[in-house]
Amino acid sequence: MADKELYKKICSQYSDIPLFLQDWWLDAVCNEWDVAIAKSGEQIAGIWPYQIEQKMGVNILRTPKLTPYQGPFIFYPADVKESNKDGFEHEIVTELLRQIPKYKVWNLALQPGFKQAGILKSKGLQTQVQQTFLIDLARDEQTIFSNLKENLRRNIRAGEKGITITNDPECVELLFQFQKQTLTNKGAGQAYTLQDMQRVMDACYKHEKGALWVAKAEEKILAAVWNVWDKNCGYYLMGAQNPEIENNNKAMSVLLWHSIKQARERGNTTFDLEGSMDQGVERFFRNFGGKRELYMVLLKNDSLLWQLKEKIKK
Repeated sequence: MADKELYKKICSQYSDIPLFLQDWWLDAVCNEWDVAIAKSGEQIAGIWPYQIEQKMGVNILRTPKLTPYQGPFIFYPADVKESNKDGFEHEIVTELLRQIPKYKVWNLALQPGFKQAGILKSKGLQTQVQQTFLIDLARDEQTIFSNLKENLRRNIRAGEKGITITNDPECVELLFQFQKQTLTNKGAGQAYTLQDMQRVMDACYKHEKGALWVAKAEEKILAAVWNVWDKNCGYYLMGAQNPEIENNNKAMSVLLWHSIKQARERGNTTFDLEGSMDQGVERFFRNFGGKRELYMVLLKNDSLLWQLKEKIKK
């Protein structure tokens, strides 16, 4: 059985595989992808799906569009001792890396909690640290709400009085336009097209793993938040305010609080706010009382052509 065919079977059998490693997600965000699969005896022990990409004749391994994390996922044996977990993970990651083709350029964000930096460095990869905020959903709703900053709780209480929230995937183009204007105001461009967003949105709704929450007041759309989820975690994938409305933070606050409550009701144990290195966004997310969690981005650039391209871009 070919690796991709086997991988689709694995995804159908193991419910704990993170959303962004699911075969249908990869189909939606990648033109082409493949996967490394490691076994321990006859048992699947680890997986590492990756995008296949070539630009200007350079083979590149990077995080796909609209995807926050990639990298390996380990299936620990049921009887593995806690003291042996790290050694097992190191062995499996080593095997997975052996199977991945040689890429001159890497720019790949790994999932929070992955810490095998030593083996990555030994393979010539540099690591850069980024951050997210994780909210523990195991607590009751009142406790989670009380952990929010007081000014945020006030905004949510005030906003809930006049804002209605609907799940409306037809507003994907509106979210795209809101996001485009926000990024333009910051002097940044979009790394994805409306078609990219629509393709992923369609896949999420087909697999019942996403919602586009839209906040309205007096029939005017104030903001939108795109949530996705897997068995264990809910994710803030994207959100934006209507740029034509000033002082609109209440709508985003209400939408994110609604997203957190929905994740808890679904049985998710964690909500990932997709923490940003942007100071303004970080400050806003910090108000939700989540735990700051670091994750690694793997970097390498052994291509003179790609190095030149990066210099020109700067």
